[in-house]
Order: sequence, then C-alpha cells, then structure tokens
Amino acid sequence: QVQLVESGGGLVQAGGSLRLSCAASGRTFSSYAMGWFRQAPGREREVVASISRSGGSTSYADSVKGRFTISRDNAKNTVGLQMNSLKPEDTAVYYCAAVVAVSGLYKSPNQYNYWGQGTQVTVSS
Repeated sequence: QVQLVESGGGLVQAGGSLRLSCAASGRTFSSYAMGWFRQAPGREREVVASISRSGGSTSYADSVKGRFTISRDNAKNTVGLQMNSLKPEDTAVYYCAAVVAVSGLYKSPNQYNYWGQGTQVTVSS
C-alpha cells in the first residue's frame, strides 16, 4: 500500500504559478505510475497529467499542455505538478493518485488504486 499527501495548493491570480507536491509513503514508490487529477464543483474528476514509473513518459490533458509539467523523484518518493499561466478554469481540487504498474501511462481515474486527500487550487480573474 501507499499513502499520498498533497501540498502546495492555494489562491493565485490568473497568469500566476503554483507548484503542487505529493509525498508518498512506502519503499516501493518506483513501482507506481502516478497521476494528477482535478475535480471542479459539479464536474467529473478528470486527468490533468500522468507519469510512468521511471518518469520517462508523461501525458497531459489538452487543456493544460504547454502550461503544466509533471515530474517525479523516486529517491524522495515525490511527484510534482508545476502549473504556470494559470486560468480561472483551472480552479478545482487537485488529487494525486497512484497505481501499481508494469509500464506505461494510466489516464483514467478508474485505473488508480490510491488517492490523496486533495488540495484546493483557486485562480482568480
């Protein structure tokens, strides 16, 4: 099992930046593919970005391509999401998630076994 704790959310003006971090417990972090998801009020949870076990492959939702960057440090058991050029429509609760993986990327919330508690990101116009 793995436990996930997100941090770094907050209130920022449009055009600003935030960096989210997710710390994972356990000694087998490199066994997990990781993802960042978000959920706005009244909307379904959606994938923002995903990263493979090694960090060698990444994927982004079209809405955040070129603005967000996902990364991981397997030595420190962390995964990050750098968010630049934030827009009001990026406002949501952001979740870190993990899935035991052989290889590749996982983009559907239904594929993930473990979730953090979420961190609120609010972008004002």
